[in-house]
Amino acid sequence: MIIATKAEWLEWLAPRLTRGLVLPLVYVRAGEWRADRDGVLDRVAMAPFAAQPLMVRSSAVGEDAIGLSAAGHYLSIPNVGGRVELAAAIDRVVASYGDGRHDHLVLVQPFLTDVVASGVVFTMEPSSGAPYFIVNYREGSDTFAVTGGRTNHLRTFYSWNDGPPPDDPKLADLRALADELKMLTGVAALNFEFAFTSEPMPVLFQVRPLVVHTPVAPDVSGQSRALREIAWRLARTLGRQPGVLGRRTVFGIMPDWNPAEILGVRPRPLALSLYSNLVTDAVWAESRHRYGYRDLRGCPLLVDFHGLPYVDVRLSFNSFVPADLSDDVAERLVDRCVARLIASPELHDKIEFEIALSCYTFDLPARIARLSADAFDETDCLAIARGLRRLTNRITSERNGLWRADVERINALERRHARVMAADLDPVERVHRLLDDCRELGTPGFAGLARTAFIATEWLRSLVRVGALSDDDVTRLMKGLDSVSAAMGRDLRSQSRDAFLGTYGHLRPGTYDILSPRYDEAPDQYFTWSEPRAAAPAAALFTPSAAQKDQVGRLLREHGLEHDGDSFFAFVRTAIRHREHAKFVFSRSISDALAELGRLGSEHGFSLDDLSFAEIGSIADPGALAESIARGRERYRITRQLLLPPLLTDAGEVWQFHQPPAVPNFVTQKEVIGTVCRLESSPLNGRIVVLPNADPGFDWIFSRDIAGFITAYGGANSHMAVRAGELGLPAVIGAGESLYRTWAAARRLRIDCLNRQVQILAG
Repeated sequence: MIIATKAEWLEWLAPRLTRGLVLPLVYVRAGEWRADRDGVLDRVAMAPFAAQPLMVRSSAVGEDAIGLSAAGHYLSIPNVGGRVELAAAIDRVVASYGDGRHDHLVLVQPFLTDVVASGVVFTMEPSSGAPYFIVNYREGSDTFAVTGGRTNHLRTFYSWNDGPPPDDPKLADLRALADELKMLTGVAALNFEFAFTSEPMPVLFQVRPLVVHTPVAPDVSGQSRALREIAWRLARTLGRQPGVLGRRTVFGIMPDWNPAEILGVRPRPLALSLYSNLVTDAVWAESRHRYGYRDLRGCPLLVDFHGLPYVDVRLSFNSFVPADLSDDVAERLVDRCVARLIASPELHDKIEFEIALSCYTFDLPARIARLSADAFDETDCLAIARGLRRLTNRITSERNGLWRADVERINALERRHARVMAADLDPVERVHRLLDDCRELGTPGFAGLARTAFIATEWLRSLVRVGALSDDDVTRLMKGLDSVSAAMGRDLRSQSRDAFLGTYGHLRPGTYDILSPRYDEAPDQYFTWSEPRAAAPAAALFTPSAAQKDQVGRLLREHGLEHDGDSFFAFVRTAIRHREHAKFVFSRSISDALAELGRLGSEHGFSLDDLSFAEIGSIADPGALAESIARGRERYRITRQLLLPPLLTDAGEVWQFHQPPAVPNFVTQKEVIGTVCRLESSPLNGRIVVLPNADPGFDWIFSRDIAGFITAYGGANSHMAVRAGELGLPAVIGAGESLYRTWAAARRLRIDCLNRQVQILAG
């Protein structure tokens, strides 16, 4: 069924709908308006609702057509009253069409004043075509909040179409309306706008076919089997597990070793298996145990739900507990942490900053005092503080801190790497040697130094919280670090292209992703060599005053931490620099192993794309490699069409869930790399545009051949999101203020919509 315009869709549906309401309407053609303005105004005045405030809406030919909805492309004007205002509103809507055609319509309806909630529904996930019922909505009277992308105070609900009905009555009513609209129109992929008022059924504002660019045909039966398997696994693993403290767990994509940031939410099998092998199967727990935390060896941190990587957060909380703390106190501490995360899911990417107690800081006594409200007595609190102080001192000691052994591990890896690359080895042996050395020395060394740097940064943060340093002091201290990033910035300005790539060429934005080109494989994709290379202005660096050193020294003695004022600041700088250097070094082994694997695959007729679907353990034999690629490709076909929440707390969330607030919405499953620019910049062509919200007024940017865009505010169903989906344009909608500021300040970004990642390539 093809109906030309928004107004005609609504007119046709009004007498047929049983699960929703269509407001009374009058529509006029643009040609009629131009020919007989008074006659049109008289006709509208005859409508039963004409005395009410009116909504004057666009209804252009093709605006709601199959293939291109032009969502938000034309004007709609709310709360219009009186003949003069009505005429002006119709003039503005007709003018927004711009092409002079006479067959466009203008739709006039009552303006709703008693709205309690409004939003937009998708009957299919627009990036993958997966059969999900999706509602982006906001409570309150502003019916433009969702489509205009003016706020991040939105709720987004996902439900598998063949799953149980939503528990919320309003959401259940919307799903019933969606099913009826699909049945009446014969179109499975729809997008419609709604509002709830005092009426018992939702009001339908607009319905249009949804433009879906599906890279892979949906396999509904395969998705259903995968979701049932995930739900079954969750039901078996959420409760108690042998050898692990805590009555229950949750699974998250960002806690601890944050796979969503490192891998993306849908990594291909090679990247996922490589990360697991090098970090989360064993290294993570061995490193924590070596540093004095509870022994979790033998417990893989990363759980693979049909290719979607999640961290077992209970294991993470266990691993932050000092090893010498009693099981009773430790279990209560783990249970408290899990309960707090469930109560505040927005903290899922901040668990060590906001929830866990994993090291001794200058404000730890105040943080521990809050435990008394959760049945921890004074003896418990003292035991926790003593345990954290002991392990913190063992890690950070100036003379024999545990971090020094990890510096030696990284140095040893550098020596081994040079020998392996110089040796006459066949490709399979070289890959295995590089990865074995990385697993033995590289990722353990990095894990330890990352833990040490975390303690250093937490010490700084806690000094700010107790008033010994200011935020500006810490910012200037961090700017003054001679880190790898700082050196790379200097070298980019001062070195030749070849010299620079000789040092930094092994780096790739996706450390574990064979499809992510190294700097030396695609240098012009990452750097503009023709730009002027003026030296960066010198930053105002931080040097602690004698008084600050004395105050920090007093705090160190007061809290029993084994540093003085001078050694403290030296340690902080050293710890943070070593973390950066360790990542730089161990990533070289991984990057060279992936490059060698690419050459090996080429010898046997496998492309990099083929290899990305293989498990790392299958590379030795071409036959096994081919089988692994085939299995991985088939499994990933389902993986890319599964939707799960960032925090899994219940098996029922496999079938339906609310997205936590301020989680960015990624449109399409594409990837783009580009220079960042603001709207006031010129030209926009070929660039990633950052703009404050997803208002339809920014529709003009699509005429500029932009590479993609990011908004601070807006939801998955805002007009700009719909337009980006229709055009197949990568976009990040509603990043939130913090992420938006970070990304907008960058010079060059990589947006990977499939994996829901944004990476800064140049700051």
